[in-house]
Amino acid sequence: MLSSKRLRVTAFTMGALLLAAGCGSGDGGGDKSELKLYNDKGAWKPYFEQMAALGKQKTGLDMTPVGYTDEPTYTAFIKSSFRTNVKPDLFTWTTGGRLNEIVEQNQVAETTKIWQDGIKSGDLTEDLKTYYTVDGKQYCVPLNTAYWGMFYNKKLFAEHDLKPPETWAELEKLAQTLKSKGQVPFHHTTPTSLFSFAWFEQLLAGTDPGLYDRLSKGQASYTDPGVVKVMERWKSMVDAGYFTEPGDKSDPADHFKSGKAAMVMNGTWFNTSMTQRNLKLGEDYGFFFVPNVNASLPKRSLIFESGPLCSLRKAPDPEASEKYLKWWITAEAQEKWSNARGDVSGNPKVKVAEPELDKVTKEAASKENRLVLRYFEAAPPPVLTEALSGFDKFLNEPGSYMDVLKNIQKVNEDYWKSQEGGS
Repeated sequence: MLSSKRLRVTAFTMGALLLAAGCGSGDGGGDKSELKLYNDKGAWKPYFEQMAALGKQKTGLDMTPVGYTDEPTYTAFIKSSFRTNVKPDLFTWTTGGRLNEIVEQNQVAETTKIWQDGIKSGDLTEDLKTYYTVDGKQYCVPLNTAYWGMFYNKKLFAEHDLKPPETWAELEKLAQTLKSKGQVPFHHTTPTSLFSFAWFEQLLAGTDPGLYDRLSKGQASYTDPGVVKVMERWKSMVDAGYFTEPGDKSDPADHFKSGKAAMVMNGTWFNTSMTQRNLKLGEDYGFFFVPNVNASLPKRSLIFESGPLCSLRKAPDPEASEKYLKWWITAEAQEKWSNARGDVSGNPKVKVAEPELDKVTKEAASKENRLVLRYFEAAPPPVLTEALSGFDKFLNEPGSYMDVLKNIQKVNEDYWKSQEGGS
């Protein structure tokens, strides 16, 4: 399965390289007036274009977004750019193991000075810096910041006299009630395997966040009894009919709007998908943070992510790319970016225009939460690849969970042994 996937990605990448080469984003030697921002968020094109208009006014630089909707194709293109003359001026990526990987290959432009100045000006925070630090230096800047929780259909909740749960037991009771009324409680978050980890991370972090952290550091096994119990809980929820069919390729936001699924777990950035469908937060839908499975934990485990905006060390015009990154983190830019999309911002000086979203931001900042790095960033790249494939298989074959865990653990062991060996 993986080898065939790589073949497909290779084919996609060749086409992408030809397309990009036709766009002429590669051979520049400086003094550029137009930057191309490559991203894996094709649906966000209107928002990138709004930023381009403002950025032109403030920096004198034009910016053209080049969006992808297929993650493997996008990843393959960016990595191929390391070896070709078709290089992006700016590109989106992820923190964690995938950022470490390309930094270690000496491909990414350092942004330590931007972070130092940004923290002094109050546009960036020390807490956020941790996720952009590799071997004591900083790379990239925050494209977006998001917290994961549950979006819910307020009309369906009102119809069945339901309210957001404060405990895991209440969430289970809520799902049981919806199911008994003929309503599917949860959408499985995505029509592809890209976010197949969502329920795994939420269940594990909400049961044993220490075990979750140890897994990401190679200090625990995927066949640990605690991990097995999480998979068994997840399986019981699938068996109970709490989720949409795994083969359904509908967009979660479409399911949500139609009322086919009452809830969907996602990052706050999913709010953009809702507003694009003319749904209003606070009226058509609401949002709550998922309670811990383990009620005895001292803090609620809150899944957190921050996506980077990066430039290459050998970008077509490094000075122009750096200038744009410096502007991107300012309150002026971030206010436009976050409010246009209807999302939170990593800049603490930005006021969120949407009152309901502002409440979410304030609740996320509470000391009652324990921030937990999203699995997509926490897991080393080879382990993540196997896990995404494995969780996707589990959703289609719930009884396969032990084989799935064993396969992930094999890759996990091999990866950490290679790290110990310095290879």
